[in-house]
Amino acid sequence: MAGLYIHIPYCRQKCHYCNFYSLASRKYRELLPEALMQELALQKDYLAGEKLQTIYIGGGTPTVYPPQVIAEIIEFAKKQFEIDALAEITIEANPDDLSADYLQQLRQTPVNRLSIGIQSFHDDDLHFLNRNHSAANAHHAIRNALAAGFDNLSIDLIYGIPGLTDKKWMTNIKTILDYNILHVSAYALTVEPGTALDKLINKQKLPPVEEQQAADQFVILMEMMVAAGYEHYEISNFSKPGQYARHNTSYWQGVPYLGIGPSAHAFDGRSRQWNVSNLEAWLVGIRNQKPAFEREMLSPTQQLNEYVMTSLRTMWGTDLQKIQSRFGAGLRQMVLQQAASFQKKGLVFINNNIITLTQPGKLFADGIAAELFVEEEE
Repeated sequence: MAGLYIHIPYCRQKCHYCNFYSLASRKYRELLPEALMQELALQKDYLAGEKLQTIYIGGGTPTVYPPQVIAEIIEFAKKQFEIDALAEITIEANPDDLSADYLQQLRQTPVNRLSIGIQSFHDDDLHFLNRNHSAANAHHAIRNALAAGFDNLSIDLIYGIPGLTDKKWMTNIKTILDYNILHVSAYALTVEPGTALDKLINKQKLPPVEEQQAADQFVILMEMMVAAGYEHYEISNFSKPGQYARHNTSYWQGVPYLGIGPSAHAFDGRSRQWNVSNLEAWLVGIRNQKPAFEREMLSPTQQLNEYVMTSLRTMWGTDLQKIQSRFGAGLRQMVLQQAASFQKKGLVFINNNIITLTQPGKLFADGIAAELFVEEEE
C-alpha cells in the first residue's frame, strides 16, 4: 500500500498566511504538466511496486488547470503504477474555480474527492487572509460540487483570525454542519516567518494573532463537531464515522508515498526526500532526467520520534507494543515513563498500551510529542 502526491504550485494570488511553495504567476505553466509526467516515469521505481491506494493533487491551486489536463496526468500515473480500483483520488480546489461547468467536466475524470479551501464564510476574514474568493463564491462552490455528484467533500477552515469572533466561528462550523459535509480540516492561523502576514503584522498594518483566541476556538470546534457526530480522528481533522482522508491518514500511519513536482516530499519508511523548492531548477532536473532533490536517511531514533509525533496526533494513538517490536523494550519504557507524567496531569490516556491525547491534551499536542521524543545516542 502506498500513496502518490502531485504538487501543482500555481495560484491566482498568494494568501497572506501561506508558506507552502506556490507561485502567483503563469511562468512555465504550460510546461508543468508534461514535466510532472516525466518525473512520474523517472521515479516510478521509488515505491518498489507497491499498489497506490491514494492519489492527492495539491498545491498551490491545481484547479488553475482544466479538468482534461488533470485527467491526463492521472491517466499517465496509471501507466506507471498499479492503482487500486477503489483508490481515493483527491484534488485541492479554490471556490472561485468551481463553476458548475468546471465541476461537470471534473466529474468525468478519475477524481472522486474534492478538498475545497473555504477558510471562512465571512468576507472580512477572507479579505484579511487575502483569499481570492468571496463568501458567496464559497456557498456556490459547495452547492455546485454537491449538484455535480461530488458528495465526498472536504472543507478547509481557519480559526484564530483577528476579527473572527467566537459567534462568527460558530456560524462557520454550523454552515459546514448544515451542508452535511463528510470531512472538515480546521487549522489555527499561524504566522510563519517571511510570509506576507508576518511582514504586515510587524509593520502594524494588521493586528497580531492571539494564541488564546485560537485555543478557545479550537475548543469550540471540538465540542461542536463531536456533538454533531463527527470523529476527531486527527488534531486538525474531523469526519463522519469512517470517512477519514485516506491519503493524509497514510502520512500519520507511516505508509510510503512518492511526491512529484517542485518542493514535493517522499517517504519510503527508511528515508525522506524532498524536491527542490524552485520551479526552474526542478524543470532543469527533469529535462536532464536527474530530478533535483535531497535525501535524508532516518536513524532508528529518528524513525521512532517521527512515529510518536504523527501517531499521537490521531485518535488511534501511539502503540507502545509497536514501539517495543520495532525499537526495543528499552525505548518503549522511556516513552512510557515520560507519558506517565502527562497522564498525571490529565493530558494523555494510557490504556492497553496505547497513548492518546485527552481533550485538554490536544491543545498541547506538539509539545507533548516533543517531550516523548528519545534523544540520539552520542
